[in-house]
Amino acid sequence: MKPPVKNQRLMQGNRACVEGAMAAGCRFFAGYPITPSTEMAEILAAELPKLSGKFIQMEDEIASLAAVIGSSVAGVKSMTATSGPGFSLMQEHIGYAYMAEVPCVIVDVQRGGPSTGLPTKVAQADTMQVRWGTHGDYYAIAVAPSSVLECYEFTLRAFNLSEKYRTPVIVLMDEVVGHMRERVILPDPDQMTIIDRMKPTVPPEWYQHFEINPHFVSPMASFGEGYRYNITGLTHDPFGFPTEKPEEIKQKMDKLKNKITHNLDDIIQVRAEFMEDANIAIFAYGIVARAAREAVRMARERRIKVGLIQPLTIWPFPDQYMEHIQEQLDLIIVAELNQGQLIGEVMRVNRGKTRVSSLTRYDSELITPDQVFEKIREEK
Repeated sequence: MKPPVKNQRLMQGNRACVEGAMAAGCRFFAGYPITPSTEMAEILAAELPKLSGKFIQMEDEIASLAAVIGSSVAGVKSMTATSGPGFSLMQEHIGYAYMAEVPCVIVDVQRGGPSTGLPTKVAQADTMQVRWGTHGDYYAIAVAPSSVLECYEFTLRAFNLSEKYRTPVIVLMDEVVGHMRERVILPDPDQMTIIDRMKPTVPPEWYQHFEINPHFVSPMASFGEGYRYNITGLTHDPFGFPTEKPEEIKQKMDKLKNKITHNLDDIIQVRAEFMEDANIAIFAYGIVARAAREAVRMARERRIKVGLIQPLTIWPFPDQYMEHIQEQLDLIIVAELNQGQLIGEVMRVNRGKTRVSSLTRYDSELITPDQVFEKIREEK
């Protein structure tokens, strides 16, 4: 009999997500139970106190993200979890976190909508809301796991990105990824890279909480550490006080943009499979990428040169990769569990150079490998 593999467990996706959060150093969760993310709140309510962390169930999702922002400003790595209706309620505070440059993680386990929609069914209909949900100019980061192990790894990475760039980061899951169970081997803690926010090294009287610097990310002092600063959702100067000076407004807005756009190589991740000789590509994320992967194998067995492009980072969109890879392609099939959202981004980057076709499903059921394969046969 073989000895048990270290750190091997049968785990649900939602559980893996919170395990990754705790491994990243998350010690505060505020949320409101909502299917299909409720298990995260249930698990963290039991586990965070064991780590000297805090769990609080708020009266709604609006208050939940407000509490998360407050906790993060006080110096604690913080998160919340929700689904589409709750994510909609959070939009004003998401915008506040972008403007105030507050690191936090928001997990959105997608379900069918709009409104109450289909609480227990799968969808990918929040894809564009993650990028465009709140008002104003801002640049979102969203990672998208497709397996239970990735739920662990990508949530940990979301915390790292959030702390590194002082910004909210979304973990964009779907109901099936959140609820399925798989055998996982979790990494050893000493093998994981954990990033903490940059702290000020200057005396308190010199400190600017939103300083403009060549890196576009300002050191972040926590409330209570002796560094005084103002924090507001109004457009502000480097000290945090509201400003109406055009040059200061532009500096602030450029800072929010540049800290993301100048670090795309660090933020964006794409998984490409069988793309070396492919002239057809399936573009899919989350649970749909798993169906697409099987369809690619089916096509390859019939000597059809198909590959898979799986964006692991949905936002920022992988423009550079897509611009490069489309030169070898005759066809891109965009498969998604909505009425067609990411296909618009693919077509924007493509600019008519390659044929782009849509495969959608929005009746609460999964796109199957057979459906993807039939689409390949129809379009090739």
